[in-house]
Amino acid sequence: MKRKNMYLKGARFERELANYLVEKGFMVVRSAGSGVYRTAPDLLAFKKHEHYAFECKAWSSDRLSLKKDQYDLLKEWEENTGISVYIAWKIPKAGWRFIKPCELNQSRAIALKDALLINRTVDELV
Repeated sequence: MKRKNMYLKGARFERELANYLVEKGFMVVRSAGSGVYRTAPDLLAFKKHEHYAFECKAWSSDRLSLKKDQYDLLKEWEENTGISVYIAWKIPKAGWRFIKPCELNQSRAIALKDALLINRTVDELV
């Protein structure tokens, strides 16, 4: 039951970000089976010369970390497509923060305080 609740929470936040991007004029694709089949980031967003890929996380924690295969997938998308890739972290009471994969430490993680210091918000991004 917990796994299903986590999926539903994640899907809800993915749709929230997708809807926001659509309101900003982007065409958005949500990956089928994201979180299950690791073949693409959760969201792809396109508008004229702006192209983004987002791996969405909604964690109530003092740090965010990626599994090696998730991290490798994001780097591969970045290298093979030229699309700007971000980890979109929905932080309770702080909103979305966007972290580039290269901003994670060697353990493929970032502390909440560091994500807040980077302070890249959706409005700054798009």
